Amino acid sequence: MQSLIQIGPSEIFLVARREKTSTSLVISRAQLWFTGRLSFRQETNGFRLKNRVEFSPRPVPPNLIAAEKEEAKAVLTLFFKKQGLSNSLSSRLINKSDQFIDHLVSRLHSVHKARYLVGRELTTLEIRDSLIPYLEELHEEHGDLLAELVVSYPDPPAETRLVASSSVPVPPPRGDTDSAAETRKLRAVSRVSELDPEGALRPQTLYLLDLGLNLEQIKTITRKFAAFPYYSLDGKIKPVVEFLLDLGIPKSDIPTILCKRPQICGISLTDNLKPTMAFLETLGIDKNQWAKIIYRFPAILTYSRQKLTSTVEFLSQTGLTEEQIGRILTRCPNIMSYSVEDKLRPTMEYFRSLNVDVAVLLHRCPQTFGLSIESNLKPVTEFFLEKGFGLDEIGIMISRYGALYTFSLKENLMPKWDYFQTMDYPKSELVKFPQFFGYSLQERIKPRYELVKRSGVRLLLNQVLSLSGIEFEKVVKKKMMKLLSNNVIAEQSNGGLL
Repeated sequence: MQSLIQIGPSEIFLVARREKTSTSLVISRAQLWFTGRLSFRQETNGFRLKNRVEFSPRPVPPNLIAAEKEEAKAVLTLFFKKQGLSNSLSSRLINKSDQFIDHLVSRLHSVHKARYLVGRELTTLEIRDSLIPYLEELHEEHGDLLAELVVSYPDPPAETRLVASSSVPVPPPRGDTDSAAETRKLRAVSRVSELDPEGALRPQTLYLLDLGLNLEQIKTITRKFAAFPYYSLDGKIKPVVEFLLDLGIPKSDIPTILCKRPQICGISLTDNLKPTMAFLETLGIDKNQWAKIIYRFPAILTYSRQKLTSTVEFLSQTGLTEEQIGRILTRCPNIMSYSVEDKLRPTMEYFRSLNVDVAVLLHRCPQTFGLSIESNLKPVTEFFLEKGFGLDEIGIMISRYGALYTFSLKENLMPKWDYFQTMDYPKSELVKFPQFFGYSLQERIKPRYELVKRSGVRLLLNQVLSLSGIEFEKVVKKKMMKLLSNNVIAEQSNGGLL
């Protein structure tokens, strides 16, 4: 028996040969991966690469490697975006980083080699938690050179080119990078409708079709998340789907959940998904509402414990009680997707500048905190200021009706304000009852006000709109009877005087 090691630029192959008289027979050919930490050291004459290489004795299935590559790309893209790079720039860098992606995958195999020895796959969260700290170390060590390092690996980074205005590394020329990315995407998409020798679709595809997805939906998922078609049916997809069904989620809702967050199938039930649900229940989420919560926002189950905790800590700092936080998370789980420092805290400070009780607003309308300050909140504030409302009045309005800032200026606030000016009410009525903007102009506001006007009675704006149809008619008739009675008494009094 004789072993021969062949080393290529990004992979190592071990070929075992058995010599027998005049013949040579190749017994096996298994792909192994670099498992080491990437390190550069700057010297007077440039950079020197130091790389420790270990070997894993267990071959890794090609479909698992392909899935892990896609996961690594997603993590690297997310990391670049957090460093301030645009979506297009991040994508172009990723398209040039095939060998660095191989290196990240090999690192996963090194850090978690005990898992691979027993044949256990890593979950999406485990991959993320393993790679993010490593990328942060590299960024701390190499700074702006990280982008060049990623592209040039395994060679030392070339001289960094900077954009004068932002000091962001200029990406390599587009060249054929887009076509390479498109090729990888097409390969993943083609796997969805790939037929076996007997002319049948892959088991994964057949299972998804049986759940109610169609081929185009599965392909759309794959275009967004190329690792999806490489997920193991029995190891990942089926256990998660069956768990969701056991929670009471209708089978008809499963396609929507998978389209929203296909990564949920990459999460380990025992190691991540169930513990995450248990943790969220300790934060106040109603365990009886999991079917609705997951349908609304399945991504909540894919977030790290750190992200979940940081959001809950912020909500607590605003003055919300544990019970209130639980209700918010149950009713609006997507609040967990908002960045505390980039979204939640700035929005809190903005509303506090309007003297709004932030805790009350969060409890009544948490989705308000997902709006852009510049594009949504400030224009609405300026609109009401232009109409003569003071900041204190605007603060009262938003405190009383949290959804006020979620309405479109052009399609909602402006036309309703224009009609309000034709109504016989002072501006102060809107401060008392800002819910006015939440009712349909054509189906509720106009017909009811016109009826009140024809009847000759006077009602508060709140009475005109908030009462049910039956109660509204009763109040109008009662007011009309009272008005008629008063008129009769007045006529009799006038007659007596005459």
